[in-house]
Amino acid sequence: MLAGGHDRIYPTEYAAALERFLECGAAISEMPFGWEARGRGFPRRNRIIAGLAQGSIIVEAACRSGSLITAGFAAEQGREVFAVPGSPLDPRAEGTNALIRDGATLCTSAQDVIDALARQIGELPRSDLLSEPAPRSRTTNRCGKNSICRRSRLRPAERQNPATPIS
Repeated sequence: MLAGGHDRIYPTEYAAALERFLECGAAISEMPFGWEARGRGFPRRNRIIAGLAQGSIIVEAACRSGSLITAGFAAEQGREVFAVPGSPLDPRAEGTNALIRDGATLCTSAQDVIDALARQIGELPRSDLLSEPAPRSRTTNRCGKNSICRRSRLRPAERQNPATPIS
């Protein structure tokens, strides 16, 4: 997913990696050719990424982090929001800790993601490939959409129309 036009790869160091990726994949952009990636374009890109993915993992987010905007988009689109906890003394963990408090799925390992997504698609989660299936959870920890939307700093109009550019 590109933040700029297809002919304006950002950062330019990724051009070779993109070419290799395009051999068996695709690059998507909402922006026209010639459009250079700008900071305000990243939330638009992340809205699409959140919609394409089954879940978004927020590893680190200060209170006013762009990652929280992505978490808001994911929650609005009915996707799972995972958050990695951090020290309550670390300002870079304030956002992820708040997401967990507000209902995001706690993520301390890849297995947490596998288990949550397996429940989502109706399969029984496995703790590892050689063990017996774990019992199905009776509850899923769905993200609190409204609280995450508030934390994302999206204005009400943008919540209704995620295609609205964020300035």
